[in-house]
Amino acid sequence: MTKISLVACAAFPLLLLASSAHTAPVGDAELRSSDKDAGNWLMYGRTYDDHRFSPLNQINEQSIGKLGLAWSRELGTTRGLEATPLVKDGVIYTTGSWSVVYAIDAKTGQIRWRYDPKVRRERAYFICCDVVNRGVALYRDKIYVGTLDGRLIAVDERTGKRRLTKWHMTEADALERYPGAEREPNSREERHNPGSAAGIVTKGR
Repeated sequence: MTKISLVACAAFPLLLLASSAHTAPVGDAELRSSDKDAGNWLMYGRTYDDHRFSPLNQINEQSIGKLGLAWSRELGTTRGLEATPLVKDGVIYTTGSWSVVYAIDAKTGQIRWRYDPKVRRERAYFICCDVVNRGVALYRDKIYVGTLDGRLIAVDERTGKRRLTKWHMTEADALERYPGAEREPNSREERHNPGSAAGIVTKGR
């Protein structure tokens, strides 16, 4: 089988590498005003209302015919990829199968760091819908990932080194509802886990 790749078109830098004021860690104010930040994609739906729309206009009816491949990056898997990548200051933060987190240079496609939470592979036997992950949350200087085996882990935004494990969900907890990391880790918003009978943690709705 062909390995699944992350692909960028030639216009990708135009869309996601625009100048940004977010050289400092992203906090509550930056996330709440993310609709005004055209150069970054700081949360799951880009804005708090999940608009999922970029206001940038370099790709249009006149320019679309000029698009070409800038780079592609294989993530070493033939399994599903379902994450919505986040972008901050020219770095793409995304997840692959088994809740593995990647920081990728948006201009070159080079992997800056990779964090593997080492989910036990035998868990795939109990999971209904493949070992996918919906992506990460960005808050202050950490990248948060909800893993397939029920952990919420924070890694350093710059190095990918683990900073903390916030909580752990047991199999007995699998049908409960939990605070979501979709907006930011201190949020009390709830997200129900699709496939939660298998103890899956996912960041998406």
